Amino acid sequence: MDLFSNFPLWAALAGIGFAQFIKVPIQFIATRKVEWSLLTSTGGMPSSHSAAVTALTTGIGIEHGLGSPFFAISTVFAIIVMFDATGVRRHAGEQATVLNRLVIDFNKFVAEAKMWPTMNENEKRKELKELLGHQPIEVFFGGLSGILLALLLHYLLVIM
Repeated sequence: MDLFSNFPLWAALAGIGFAQFIKVPIQFIATRKVEWSLLTSTGGMPSSHSAAVTALTTGIGIEHGLGSPFFAISTVFAIIVMFDATGVRRHAGEQATVLNRLVIDFNKFVAEAKMWPTMNENEKRKELKELLGHQPIEVFFGGLSGILLALLLHYLLVIM
């Protein structure tokens, strides 16, 4: 089956998996807390989006050459994804932070006006996801990990 021998696809999927997994120990080193939810969350170090698109692009470059139209398409796609990760998605996360603060402040006001303390804590909070996008350094290391992982996988699977 061609699907199982599609190196660029498997390199991209490995890039996603690696980047998502490595977020847990990186977060542990930074905070001394194990947060398994990072395995399936957006944002954080490194960017799994960047790892995926750079691994895909590297895999295509290895198989089809840097002069191929497939490599050109994949490169432009990678640039757009990485630009979006540091732009629109990051700013959406910053807006979510502001909105969550407004909700907290509003809730404090309501607590003084009504019988707020009698409500269940889960009913009071409906927070927006704040960790949506990436800092440029997160995108850089996500991209770098995707390239290096694709090269390593190619070496292990194709050359050996």
